[in-house]
Amino acid sequence: MLTTGETLAETGLDAAALKPAECDVARAVELPFDTIAIDYEGAEHLPDEETLADISRRKDVRLTTPVRAEGFDPLGDDTRYDRIPEDVGRVAVAGHSAYLSDDERRKAVAPRLREAVERAPSAWVGTEGVERLALATGATQFELLSRSTERDLTALRSAGFDGELAVYAPTVLTDDEDEILDAVGAYAARRGPVASALPDGAETDRTATGRAREVLSAATRDYALVGQPAEVGEQVAALEDAGADLVVGYPARGIDEFVG
Repeated sequence: MLTTGETLAETGLDAAALKPAECDVARAVELPFDTIAIDYEGAEHLPDEETLADISRRKDVRLTTPVRAEGFDPLGDDTRYDRIPEDVGRVAVAGHSAYLSDDERRKAVAPRLREAVERAPSAWVGTEGVERLALATGATQFELLSRSTERDLTALRSAGFDGELAVYAPTVLTDDEDEILDAVGAYAARRGPVASALPDGAETDRTATGRAREVLSAATRDYALVGQPAEVGEQVAALEDAGADLVVGYPARGIDEFVG
């Protein structure tokens, strides 16, 4: 029987992403990865300085910092930057509207991303919704897995982009369709093309039936890495063949799937 570490080695994943609203991010030290990304889910879920510092002593940690959010705005209120330990890297993002106020959503993204990267040249830049702006910074591109990711990576490399490319992907290490839909069905359903294809009022978890289940079954494989570890390994290898330097998996069924 394979250990958790051996199972994860089969996936070929290079790093893990954790959501602080879902788990104790201090458990990052238990993960068999050198690099850990910590998502932003609102100021109330920001890990404290001591926790971040402790993880950073053992891992390469990257904290998502939404450049339009108060406290992380490099052209405004940037007080939270001072609370990030020196050894913790950044993932500069525009910021998801779910975690921003109306005033924050109205802020211009381009100058703030540029300033954030000037402050922290080693930062990664999240590309969701701001692909051209992110590319213009020249920083590591942090792509969200989609049905076009392999094609996009190939195009970037063919065009001569030689910077670092990282891909973020919700990950489910099973081929049980019900488990997959419970873990990432709702996530896939929020993507534009999927939302358009789903019947109105459709369920998005294991209770989905008919056309909705068909759409979601295909979509979860476009927007997430799912399957047995070796199958996920094939998907990761394809992304790396297309040009990805790092593939970062988010354990969509909980951190225990990556810890054991």
